[in-house]
Amino acid sequence: MAVFDMAGTTVDEDNVVYKTVKQVINDEGFQVSLDQVLEFGAGKEKHQAIMDVLEACTKAESIREVADNAFENFKPALDRAYSELDVKTFPGVKEAIDQLRAAGVFVVLNTGYNRRTATALVEKLGWKIGADIDGLVTADDVTNGRPAPDMILRAMELVGVSDPSLVIKAGDSGIDIEEGKNAGCGLTIGVLSGAQNREQLEVAGPDLILDSLADLPANLGLVR
Repeated sequence: MAVFDMAGTTVDEDNVVYKTVKQVINDEGFQVSLDQVLEFGAGKEKHQAIMDVLEACTKAESIREVADNAFENFKPALDRAYSELDVKTFPGVKEAIDQLRAAGVFVVLNTGYNRRTATALVEKLGWKIGADIDGLVTADDVTNGRPAPDMILRAMELVGVSDPSLVIKAGDSGIDIEEGKNAGCGLTIGVLSGAQNREQLEVAGPDLILDSLADLPANLGLVR
């Protein structure tokens, strides 16, 4: 089976989530950059992402209080941003997912988003669980977010896979790779279509780095 991250990996939403994280942090009186948000917050549950960006990039005296305030504003701000957003997938990614599923590989999406946001993204793509993908696991569905393996283990339960060595995990941030390694995945893959660059991904030690998830079937020998 394959577990794919959403934003920056399967979903091209122009970094709107991390732009919104940046906005709500800076609304609290700071001046963090999008690059800083991507470096310290990419792939994480969003309250944790805000906490980590504040910790790494500001001199906030009460990080928990500031993060709570920012996160309270994050939800409505993101709803407004998504209402106007043209959500799409990256070129060739839907075809790659179709090729994998045709070859008998289950494909589950996982994300640091909450269930409502993730479901809205899938619906904007026009995808349906059971027809286009085999499952969706969100931060709301587990106790521990990335880099803990909980979401991958939950994805395995959904499709009845018990051996993590048979699981591919792909994502656009180092924390995706850490998540895959913590779950014991047989293959961890970084993609360059989203939050982090090659040097940042290499720190996490993925087995493979691809320009896009669209390149995965060829690398698995499914395209000749």
